[in-house]
Amino acid sequence: MGEPVVRSIDALVVGGGQAGPAPSHSLAPRGIDHAGLEAGRVDHGARVGTPGRGRVLVVVPAFNEAPRIGNVVRQALAHLPVLVVDDGSSDATAAEAQAAGATVLVQHPNQGKGAALRAGFRWALERGFDAVVTVDGDGQHDPAAIPAFLVARSVAGDALVIGCRDFRRMPPARRLANSLGGRAFSWAVGREIPDNQSGYRLVDRRLIVALLASREAGFAFEVEMITTCIRGGWPMAWVPIRTIYSGEPSHIRPVAHLGSFVRVVLEARRSVRRPLP
Repeated sequence: MGEPVVRSIDALVVGGGQAGPAPSHSLAPRGIDHAGLEAGRVDHGARVGTPGRGRVLVVVPAFNEAPRIGNVVRQALAHLPVLVVDDGSSDATAAEAQAAGATVLVQHPNQGKGAALRAGFRWALERGFDAVVTVDGDGQHDPAAIPAFLVARSVAGDALVIGCRDFRRMPPARRLANSLGGRAFSWAVGREIPDNQSGYRLVDRRLIVALLASREAGFAFEVEMITTCIRGGWPMAWVPIRTIYSGEPSHIRPVAHLGSFVRVVLEARRSVRRPLP
């Protein structure tokens, strides 16, 4: 398997991320799907239009984001159709997302971000989408940058496109954690990875398919995603993004997250040279 192509797309986010018109898509009708994930099953009630070439879906994993999810959905819908995966919220996240215009998939109980993303990935594949853009539900990702990800995909081809954050603008504790984590992961995979924990990404169909076998339920899934892309010999591209910190508490549990991250880094070191089955 050849070395993956890694491209840095440095000039795509201009004027707040507006990089030209996005293609028009629609989801109809919108509704709420409930997933009985205890048995690994996802029930689908919503329907989309006839599958077409080049269709891209925004997938938003969300847990107790009722005050923020509506604004995220409305801004993202200006560019692409939106699926919100409500990861067992105890608040009105699902209702607020639906009211804002998203299709909503509800999974109970809370499974973790990785499991929520895979549920959204399966939903997208079964409905003929060719790629997804993942956006966090807490408002930290500016949906105005979505066109930049689409441009990067057109440049890099079928790729993993990652939004690269400016660590200098992070709160000190986050900056330290991301900087040290970045160095460790770059060592593990044997190449420079500018930002391995950014959740703002575009994921193409073949990588989505490869990720469905993952067992990572939490945030470590996004780190494993990069290792899987490298193992597949597929290209990666990067776009600079603006991250919005509003002072809301993070859903990350620091001790558990650190343990998962260390485990995934060590597994990446062991597996990165092995091609995908």
